[in-house]
Amino acid sequence: MDFFISNAYAQDGATSGGLLSFLPLIIIFAIFYFMLIRPQMKRSKEHRRLVSQLGKGDEVVTNGGLLGRISDVSESFITLEVADKIQIKVQRQAVANVMPKGTIKSA
Repeated sequence: MDFFISNAYAQDGATSGGLLSFLPLIIIFAIFYFMLIRPQMKRSKEHRRLVSQLGKGDEVVTNGGLLGRISDVSESFITLEVADKIQIKVQRQAVANVMPKGTIKSA
C-alpha cells in the first residue's frame, strides 16, 4: 500500500533570507500604490475641490449626463435649471464637470 502515498523528506537547511522572500510582495504593493491608489486619491481630492467651489450660475454636467445651470446651492443639494422654468434637485456629489460659460446656449 506504500505506492499510493509518497514519502516525505525534510528539506535541506539552506533557506533564503526572510526579507528576500517578501521582495516580490513589496514590489507588487509598490506597483499597485503608484498605478492605482495614488491616482485615485488625486482624482478624489480634485472632485471634492470642484464640488466645494460650486456656485450659482455655474453650468454643470451631472454623472447621469444632465446639463444645466445652477440656480440654488445648499449644503448637500443643488438646484439645476435644465430648461426654461424646469428645475431639478441633485446631490452636490452628482456633479461630474463644470462646463465653460455659454455651453447651454450652444448645446
